[in-house]
Amino acid sequence: MSAPRLRVLVADDQEIVRTGLVMILGAQPGIEVIGAAADGEEAVRLALERRPDVCLFDIRMPGVDGIEATRRLAGPAVADPLAVVVITTFDLDEYVYAALRAGARGFLLKEAGPAMLAAAVHAAAHGDAMIAPSITARLLAAFVGAEPTAAQHEPTAILTEREEHVLAAVARGRTNNEIAAELHISLSTVKTHIAGLMAKLGVRNRVELVIWAYETHRVRR
Repeated sequence: MSAPRLRVLVADDQEIVRTGLVMILGAQPGIEVIGAAADGEEAVRLALERRPDVCLFDIRMPGVDGIEATRRLAGPAVADPLAVVVITTFDLDEYVYAALRAGARGFLLKEAGPAMLAAAVHAAAHGDAMIAPSITARLLAAFVGAEPTAAQHEPTAILTEREEHVLAAVARGRTNNEIAAELHISLSTVKTHIAGLMAKLGVRNRVELVIWAYETHRVRR
């Protein structure tokens, strides 16, 4: 039996871009587009009604923009957050940080090809994060200390040496497979360590792990 297709909601205020994203994603194996919105308000409404596996939102939309829509669906105050990937034309540090702070699990530029779009959707659906190669984790470090955040707290238990190594690798953008190879441990052990880190730090995904690592100076530029 084949795996169920990932259900994706697209939101972009430009019709030609929105239509293009729907066509590109709809043509990808394992992905089904279940709705398209022209603004953030409609996107939030559709997302709450249909509960897609992943939302793909443009940042700059009239009224409720992509960042606010992300915050309403995936922010720290949301009990049952949805997976959101933010997509934009603008490679600006402020947008990256604001989107990730709002709860986004990925950040891509509209120039990303079909393969990267599909990869970002699959990563977000499985709790991972994908950030465009041109937008590295170093950008997060530029904002460390800019404002007090909930991420700046002590873990519920002391991190082990191995957990510190795994955390540093996640913060550098390594995938689970790359971490396993780098630290000479199994893939299942990597996943166990990441789950343990999330529990100790009170975070919900890899993006929040990266933010915590930078804000607590575990990793530096």
